[in-house]
Amino acid sequence: MKRLGRLLAVLGLVLGCFAWAGEQSASAATFSRLVLPPSSLIAVEAPGRTNRADDKLATEYGKKLDLNNSGVRDFREFRGLYPTLAGLIIKNAPYEKVEDVFNISGLTQAQKKVLEANVDKFTVTDVESVFIEGDTRLNNGFYD
Repeated sequence: MKRLGRLLAVLGLVLGCFAWAGEQSASAATFSRLVLPPSSLIAVEAPGRTNRADDKLATEYGKKLDLNNSGVRDFREFRGLYPTLAGLIIKNAPYEKVEDVFNISGLTQAQKKVLEANVDKFTVTDVESVFIEGDTRLNNGFYD
């Protein structure tokens, strides 16, 4: 008799789980149909509309590292810059021209050599809030 009771309890639990899961997915499917627009509307872009970030990426900024608008993690691809020297560069921004980076006080000779080796990979453009807003240039919260 105990075995029959256990069997019925387990069977009830299993059927209850299947019923609950089926009910949830059915209601989720109904909800998504009511709330989300058709996917074709999401992909449509109004002609002639761009944003400041796309406009800037189409310039030299998209090809070189902008000292005024880059975060510390953007310097990782350059040997010797990440994270210490990159932090110094960001803390002393904005710059009027690329060569201003050599005027950072407290640079060692080794750091100056690293900068000189990479100066052709840098650019300076006007500060754009879309790239530096939220104070995330030094720590953007992405961790490996």
